[in-house]
Amino acid sequence: MIHIENVSKTFTLHNQGGSVIEVMQGATLSVAPGECVALTGNSGAGKSTLMRMIYGNYLAASGRIIIGDVDVAQAEPREILALRRETLGYVSQFLRVVPRVSTLDVVAEPLLSVGCDGEVARERARDLLSRLKIPETLWSLSPTTFSGGEQQRVNIAHGFAHTYPAILLDEPTASLDATNRSTVLSLIEEAKSRGAAIIGIFHDAQARDRVADREVDVSAFTPKRAA
Repeated sequence: MIHIENVSKTFTLHNQGGSVIEVMQGATLSVAPGECVALTGNSGAGKSTLMRMIYGNYLAASGRIIIGDVDVAQAEPREILALRRETLGYVSQFLRVVPRVSTLDVVAEPLLSVGCDGEVARERARDLLSRLKIPETLWSLSPTTFSGGEQQRVNIAHGFAHTYPAILLDEPTASLDATNRSTVLSLIEEAKSRGAAIIGIFHDAQARDRVADREVDVSAFTPKRAA
C-alpha cells in the first residue's frame, strides 16, 4: 500500500549563499495493508521530514513515494489533494481548523468530503468524540477554544473518522492521559484490522511496542558528513 524507494531530500539555504544541505539519502521501505511501521532514530534523524514527504508537504529531491497507485514525488497538486481526501490520512501533532466550525463538523469533515451522508458522518463523529472523552457540551463549539489535550483528541478523531487505506501518525499519544492513550491505541489496532497501512512516529516506547509490527531506523538514511 505504501512503497518508498530510494528517496532523498535536500534543503537550499537561500539566506546563506544558496548552500544545499542533504538531509536524507536512499530512504527505502514498504508497508503492507494491515501493517504498522514505526519510524525511529535520534532527534534530527529525519523522521518528520520523511513523513512530510510521504504526505506531499515536502518535495522529494529524487526517488518514488507510491501510495496506492499515486507517486507523491511526481504527482500534481490536484492528485495529492485527491489522495489526501480519499486514501491517505494524517494525524499531526497540531490541530489546524477553520475558526467557528463546530467540533462535530470538524470531525465529520473527512467523511463529508467523500460524499458520505451527513447524518452518518456526524454519527461517526459523535462516536469518536465520546470514545475520546470530549464532553458533549463542547461538540457545538469550535475546538480552537479548547485546551491542548482536547485539541489533540479532536485531531485524532478527525484523522480516524474516514477509513483511510493508509495513515500517517505523528506522535498520536503525546500529552494524553492513560485512558485516552489506550483509546487511541485501540483505534490504531482497529485500523490495522481493517487493512490500513500505517507509518507512525512514537516516542512512547510502550505505545510503539503495542501497535508497531516492526521499526525502521531513519538514521540509516542520513547522509554521512565529513568530520
